[in-house]
Amino acid sequence: MQYSGEGFSIRVLAFDDCELINRYEKANRKHLQPWEPFRDDDYFILENARSRVQQQWESMQSGSAVFFLVIDSVGGELLGRFSYTNIVRGVFQACNLGFSLAETAQGRGLMQRALEVGNRYCFEQMGLHRIMASHMPANVRSERLLQSLGFEKEGYARAYLKIAGVWEDHVLRALINPNEA
Repeated sequence: MQYSGEGFSIRVLAFDDCELINRYEKANRKHLQPWEPFRDDDYFILENARSRVQQQWESMQSGSAVFFLVIDSVGGELLGRFSYTNIVRGVFQACNLGFSLAETAQGRGLMQRALEVGNRYCFEQMGLHRIMASHMPANVRSERLLQSLGFEKEGYARAYLKIAGVWEDHVLRALINPNEA
């Protein structure tokens, strides 16, 4: 899938995106730190970024995930990324959504527009029925974003994910394919 919007484009992760991703991760390390798993200094080494991209590429090839990049149309830098992982077929037809946005790209509605495109792709092209997402209660931006996209609150999970070295509670949300609801 490829998409071009006002000032940005969306495309699927390519194997040669390692340096682009590594720059994004380094530039946004402090900004994303409160919302992501603990990352030691080794995580930010280019060779380790290559390994992660290889694993993500293999996940896409197996059909268990799809990873998207949000690219600045002018400078070509990575503004954000989002993924649909843990794709389960059969009677479930569901996945988990994850996303992050560069500190410099905050507050422009960019991730909302990107996820509208991505969610539509999951429902219309991949035939999924449910997209699940979670956020920490303190992450008000993610909460607002998911609500604006139609994700409904389905529950609250105590000590759900280990974020920044601490088991954090999360609000569980889901979006059902509007063509199948």
